[in-house]
Amino acid sequence: MGPRIELMISGYLKGSISTVEKRFGLSSQTSGLLAAFNEVGNTALIVFVSYFGSRVHRPRLIGCGAILVALAGLLMALPHFISEPYRFDNTSPADMPQDSEASLCLPSTSARAPASSNSSCSSHTQAQHLVAVGIMFTAQTVLGVGGVPIQPFGISYIDDFAHNSNSPLYLGILFAVTMLGPGMAYGLGGLMLRLYVDINRMPEGGINLTSKDPRWVGAWWLGFLISAGVVALAAIPYFFFPREMPKEKHELRFRRRVLAVSASPVSKGEDSSSEQSTEASPEKKAGLAQIAPNLTAVQFIKVFPRVLLRTLRHPIFLLVVLSQVCTSSMVAGMATFLPKFLERQFSVTASFANLLIGCVTIPLAIMGIVMGGFLVKRLRLGPMRCSILCLLGMLFCLLLSLPLFFMGCSTHHIAGIIHQPGAQPGLERFPGCMEPCSCPSDDFNPVCEPSSRVEYLTPCHAGCTSRMVQEALDKSQVFYTNCSCVAGGSPVLAGSCDSACSHLVLPFMILVGLGATLASVTHTPSFMLILRGVKKEDKTLAVGIQFMLQRVLAWMPSPVIHGTAIDTTCVHWAQSCGRRAVCRYYDNDLLRNRFIGLQFFFKTSSLACFALILAILRQQNKEEGTKATVSSPGLQQQLLASGREKKPEESRV
Repeated sequence: MGPRIELMISGYLKGSISTVEKRFGLSSQTSGLLAAFNEVGNTALIVFVSYFGSRVHRPRLIGCGAILVALAGLLMALPHFISEPYRFDNTSPADMPQDSEASLCLPSTSARAPASSNSSCSSHTQAQHLVAVGIMFTAQTVLGVGGVPIQPFGISYIDDFAHNSNSPLYLGILFAVTMLGPGMAYGLGGLMLRLYVDINRMPEGGINLTSKDPRWVGAWWLGFLISAGVVALAAIPYFFFPREMPKEKHELRFRRRVLAVSASPVSKGEDSSSEQSTEASPEKKAGLAQIAPNLTAVQFIKVFPRVLLRTLRHPIFLLVVLSQVCTSSMVAGMATFLPKFLERQFSVTASFANLLIGCVTIPLAIMGIVMGGFLVKRLRLGPMRCSILCLLGMLFCLLLSLPLFFMGCSTHHIAGIIHQPGAQPGLERFPGCMEPCSCPSDDFNPVCEPSSRVEYLTPCHAGCTSRMVQEALDKSQVFYTNCSCVAGGSPVLAGSCDSACSHLVLPFMILVGLGATLASVTHTPSFMLILRGVKKEDKTLAVGIQFMLQRVLAWMPSPVIHGTAIDTTCVHWAQSCGRRAVCRYYDNDLLRNRFIGLQFFFKTSSLACFALILAILRQQNKEEGTKATVSSPGLQQQLLASGREKKPEESRV
């Protein structure tokens, strides 16, 4: 359960990333940097903390890290309490109710807009915004530092004291429990984002806003408070775990003696041949690995580059890490921006997008991780078969991602911004319809003309001069009438137009979930390729190096890369105090192709790495088979007597 408590808070941030963007006016690139910033503190310390793995009380350090993670959750919620209440209607003065007649086509609008704009861009407001964003980046750094001891200590703690045959299953369960953290976070986000952001300071009379409105901001901060409490409670049991768990350790020693007596050099199979090859040259593996636990911290810093280079020269280790880097890049981008992608592509709310991920994708990914660990244990897979399993899992995952390129619709017609062929011209048909309105440029209160599915930025941009509310049993519907920019002057509905592809969201998520299952099957087998290829003294350090490389090459850059790619598809930016803020409209076709295209690229790269691993293992097995044949006199005489074509090779040997 170690990694789970860290990912509860980082997963909740990813689930509420689009809400944080709207609340603080961030681009996707900036929000991606925020989501990845916890890796900065983590990367700076993880290898050195992993080095102390054989010297410290690992479970207690995991508990201390969890306390820091809980503190980071509290810091993440702090900006809500130091910021001014959220105003979704920028054109209304601060002392007037929001969503008033300021968005209508009225000559008085031009007189009020400059004052409100100046008041919202005061130096105090801008400084408050910078402080809030700075606190969130600081909280992410603390989160990364708190998560440092969790993964390497948790994995090495289990693998050190578990039996060789049970370790894959235990690690599979550990990785599956790890996924429960993000699953709980997305589920929590689905509940919290239904609540209005200022639920603790709601204005008198309430607000005329629903969760389907693009201006809606949910109670993102409340989830961080709940997550911090859960993490703090989960940290308590770790302080009571023993420093060592010797039960299966003694069993392992006993079985190793039995295997050493009963197993022959030729019949040990893939696993034994792999261990034999690693133990064949003890002189090479003694040295640095043997004396590392006795080094001081300063000495370790000096020799660490040599340890790192020696580890990276191992081709299997390097390729496995590269494949995990590609897979982690895919997961990091998907986890950070999939909720936002669903919101934009299929017109679903932020809370529903979180529930879909938490109820569909995460459970299927957990199933894949457990399945991978079970297959390794049940079938007793050696390195060769582990690499085949990884190759097949990633291949089918890649094939399932192909239909995703075609599951979506183009952006509907946005008057004055996006014009779709065959759509009603809108503003182009009535070029002077909104001239007397003096519409403020920074206002955003979208309305939709339902018959032609043309969307306008505000009722003012549609030329509407009056507003009416139609009461219903469970909700009220806002209409704007007398619209000079709409054909026939028909009324328009408040809110954005729904996507024509909303019905594809469930098939899309099912394919994403099945792909996550197949990719997750490779998780435990790829870890076993690393853990079975290094000595016990190097195990914690190797895992630390692996996690460091994953963070530097995947978890840090991937959200920023995905966020930058998403920003390039924006067609209309909001402006805040003269700077570019959150994106209001995207080109959905470009968004889909670039987001899914990045995922496809990382999956293809991971598949190529597993293919190279399989090729290297086959070559090593052939070489070991040749050596075993030459070293066995009986078999050598049989081959010589049979007159096979291997005589020239054997004579050369």
